[in-house]
Amino acid sequence: MILSSPSSSSPSPHPLASYGWDESWEAEFAPYAEQGLLPGRVLRVDRGLCDVVTPCGAVRADTEYVAPRDPMLAVCTGDWVAVDPEDSDRRYVRTLLPRRTAFVRSASSKHSKGQVLATNIDHVIICVSLAAELDLARIERFLALAMSCSDGEALLHGTTDSRESGVRPLVVLTKADLVPDAVTLSHLLEDVETAAPGVPALPVSAQTGDGLDVLAAIASGGTSVLLGQSGAGKSTLANALAGQDVMDVQAIRDVDGKGRHTTTTRNLLVLPGGGVLIDTPGLRGVGLYDAESGVGQVFSEIEELAGRCRFHDCAHESEPGCAVLAAIDSGELAERRLESYRKLMRENQWIVAKTDVRVQAELRKDWKRKKVQGKAAMEAKRGRWR
Repeated sequence: MILSSPSSSSPSPHPLASYGWDESWEAEFAPYAEQGLLPGRVLRVDRGLCDVVTPCGAVRADTEYVAPRDPMLAVCTGDWVAVDPEDSDRRYVRTLLPRRTAFVRSASSKHSKGQVLATNIDHVIICVSLAAELDLARIERFLALAMSCSDGEALLHGTTDSRESGVRPLVVLTKADLVPDAVTLSHLLEDVETAAPGVPALPVSAQTGDGLDVLAAIASGGTSVLLGQSGAGKSTLANALAGQDVMDVQAIRDVDGKGRHTTTTRNLLVLPGGGVLIDTPGLRGVGLYDAESGVGQVFSEIEELAGRCRFHDCAHESEPGCAVLAAIDSGELAERRLESYRKLMRENQWIVAKTDVRVQAELRKDWKRKKVQGKAAMEAKRGRWR
């Protein structure tokens, strides 16, 4: 047997490797290393301060120098940052490294700002509780956002272009142990797969452990973010994947399957089987933000049918030669899908129109056209009454 000498042994992994640090991040950080700053990943953010894990351990740092007034540019859980060295009296986040991806929803206000929920993510895990009736429209909404995960560097520099980022969505049906039989569970899976074409759907039970091994294998391949309503079982799932009680859990109401917000901040955890997990608070509202590409992917069958319509600008309402309406008449397409598609597209247009003059003009033109059509319809009715 030939024993390797100490000098020939492989180098020790980087202290931040388990948090997702790689050669690309090291290259991005090189200019800041020359300044004596330390790299770190943000574990959580709370009122102008954040917890950052660095090669020297976890530190508490002030975010004062990184655009705190703009929610699109502020420090967020999942960010890679440069912080002051150990000998500093007070630690500050000096800059953000360019984000690879960012999950953004519309801010809960009348302004056109978005809210970044998590950054540098590879998987979006949409948690849907089987303790309550499935809300397929909500699943479609989450998926539209997931598939529109914006190019993080564009966001960091203040633009709002969405690009395909390679973020992979997954629908996890939690509390599968509450479903009475396999046949019912199979029907529920079919309903979700109809609302999420091409997206994997996985039933999971944190109580029995069913499906957890598959989910852990998926989550081991990068950074995953858990999304869903309060009571969807995100924190319970996070504890199961982490192998310990790292997140507080509260019981849900039996009457409607809803719960209070146990998780109040976004927290980043390292999983024992590899990978990083970001748990988020339950989302009451999930407003779209520049999600046209995501809506198109979620409703790909409608987009494909629209390409066969007689008119290229067909609104799929009453136009002759509309392939979408023909598909509804034949049963090929569910009317619920078309209504959901229309609603999300209208909402996204309204968000984009706040900052895009061209879209504003298109919407005004469309409103005028519908007004004229409505007036003509009323005149026709009056003519029949006379």
